[in-house]
Amino acid sequence: MHEPNIVSRGEQQRAMWLSTFAFTVCFAVWTIFSIIGIQIKQQLGLNETQFGLLIATPILTGSLIRLLLGIWADQYGGRRVFAAVMLCAAMATWMLGYAHTYPQFLVAALFVGIAGGAFSVGVAYVSKWFPTNRQGTALGIFGAGNVGAAVTKLLAPMVMVASGWILVSKIWAIALALTAALFYLFSQEDPSLAQRRKSGTKPMSFREQMMPLRNLQVWRFSLYYFFVFGGFVALALWLPHFLTGVYKLDVRTAGILGACYSIPASLFRIVGGVLSDRIGARKVMYWTFGVSAICTFLLAYPDTHYVVKGITGDISLHLAIGVVPFTVLVFVLGFFMSLGKAAVYKHIPVYYPRHVGSVGGVVGMIGGLGGFILPIAFGVLNDVVGVWTSCFMLLFVLVAASLAWMHFAIRRMERRHFPQIGGETDLPEVMDAVAQSPGR
Repeated sequence: MHEPNIVSRGEQQRAMWLSTFAFTVCFAVWTIFSIIGIQIKQQLGLNETQFGLLIATPILTGSLIRLLLGIWADQYGGRRVFAAVMLCAAMATWMLGYAHTYPQFLVAALFVGIAGGAFSVGVAYVSKWFPTNRQGTALGIFGAGNVGAAVTKLLAPMVMVASGWILVSKIWAIALALTAALFYLFSQEDPSLAQRRKSGTKPMSFREQMMPLRNLQVWRFSLYYFFVFGGFVALALWLPHFLTGVYKLDVRTAGILGACYSIPASLFRIVGGVLSDRIGARKVMYWTFGVSAICTFLLAYPDTHYVVKGITGDISLHLAIGVVPFTVLVFVLGFFMSLGKAAVYKHIPVYYPRHVGSVGGVVGMIGGLGGFILPIAFGVLNDVVGVWTSCFMLLFVLVAASLAWMHFAIRRMERRHFPQIGGETDLPEVMDAVAQSPGR
């Protein structure tokens, strides 16, 4: 295994920032249907479920290929795999303009989704340049490339309103192809690959790479990421449609307000990485799930009219979240989800340093599948339940389950390491007070 400390700081910074820029462009392409999908929905006359499937289809491809791409990045080097992913996605995005029917759009969207697979490649590539005590920060900065969703929300509506959604796909395809060329020209092979080639060591076999996936802990991390990342992607795709439907905003304004969620849910991932290095990823995850549960509970409350039988007559009450408090709540939700995204990936190089590609790939895959499944579920809930806020009801259930599983798993570990905890019946504060009292 390589030693990241022998790599110069300049090389580390170049690898990290080039990867972050490339991932930002990939993410902008991956979420392109959050904006152009609105016009396509009108063009084809789609219902809510069909729209949810359309915007989620790229997420499916980008999720399923993450495991394989993460392993390839470990075996053949992130530099080559990253550039290849971007070129393939650029070609698919360019061809999007030739689709005319709903099935054609779904097939095209599958290939556009290749861009989302860049995440597991970048995690495997960037982590190899940094020592363990700095990987949380480095991966947090890389993961901030999620801000590409906000780039699409801010810029794509202007292009689409002026010239139509086809021009958006052409511009985004060209940008991705240019990024692939720049990344390959200016990046370097990661230290472990260079060392392996020098020593003639063969890469780890696929079977060895998959060994850690037998651990339940990996799948617990995957559930966390299903919420913090899958929920982020789902809302990044869904919010423009939600805002135009609930608050009757135009697509430009909806895109700007949607960016109020996407930007903190992306950039503050850097803060999450720093905090995970300094105070520990476990504390950050408790903050994430606790605050997210409060936010989703409040956001889930539907626009409601009450009639109370008063003493002198009926009293009418109207409870609803206005657009301003809604924007504040989704900003807070996005901020804490961004902390959680960094915290989850802080665990992986620490627990599985030799299997970052495979473990990071499967966690990223499950998280990405959340971005595929949840928008479809949002559309189905809209069609079946008929309540716009049902999407936040689902997210509340998901975060509550994640918090419960994490807490009980941690308590189980504490009892295993400190059996005496299970026999104590007094409060810890009482025990401390007795221990510190005079005369003892």
